[in-house]
Amino acid sequence: MANSVMIVQGVEVKVTARDGEDYISLTDMCKAFGDSDQLIKNWLQNKNTIEFLQVWEELNNPNFNLVELHQIKNNIGLNRFVMSVKKWTATGAIGLVAKAGRYGSGTYAHKDIALEFGSWLSPEFKLYLIKEFQRLKQQEANESKLEWSVKRILSKANYRIHTDAIKAHIIPALLNTKQHTFVYSSEADILNQALFGQTAKQWKDRNPNLKGNMRDHATVEQLTVLAALESQNALLIEQGYSQEERLAMLNRLAIQQMSSLLQTRAIEELKEKPLLIEE
Repeated sequence: MANSVMIVQGVEVKVTARDGEDYISLTDMCKAFGDSDQLIKNWLQNKNTIEFLQVWEELNNPNFNLVELHQIKNNIGLNRFVMSVKKWTATGAIGLVAKAGRYGSGTYAHKDIALEFGSWLSPEFKLYLIKEFQRLKQQEANESKLEWSVKRILSKANYRIHTDAIKAHIIPALLNTKQHTFVYSSEADILNQALFGQTAKQWKDRNPNLKGNMRDHATVEQLTVLAALESQNALLIEQGYSQEERLAMLNRLAIQQMSSLLQTRAIEELKEKPLLIEE
């Protein structure tokens, strides 16, 4: 989830992605309890909080600065020392983040830490936060599964056009079923070489622990280009081009289309929108 919003007991709480992890807005979580800056400072003044944050960083952050940490721990509890997110991040910590900008500014925390902060704010609020976060993740998983299904349908629809052209223009009438399969695999590998730079077997040999094939692990951009390549290859087959000629042309087309897709927001908008609407 790049940017999402949860509704927790009537409060909008933003969630953002950072290095593949979910971070929840502590600033938003404070809305129902008072001044967010003061509440977060009070929480950070607690020795138990610092102990928790220390353990989390030691488990998840190899660059955590223990020297800076000890200076903080020596000062915690002194009247003249006011703990802040800025001072904590000076240790190289990654669990708390101060985010600026027009949208979503404030203090964010890794989901593990945000739940701990929720306990400090209100056990009841924490439970509702957990439920809503689980619902959001389930929705994300469902959308991802739907996106994958539609991508495969798109690819398979074009593959039908592709294989029909092979039957009509490449496979002699006397080929047996095993020979049919061999020709199909060879044609599929032309597309694989053009787009992925390797055959299906080469990919499998390099990724023995991955399930499925390389197309199952392709990005939306790659599958979009693959669909175009399959249609184009069918046309080139009808026009009588050899495999070698088609490979060169399809490779140039793949480079051109991937470059174009990676420079436009259109594909991002496709990924962000629901692919089907339930009535």
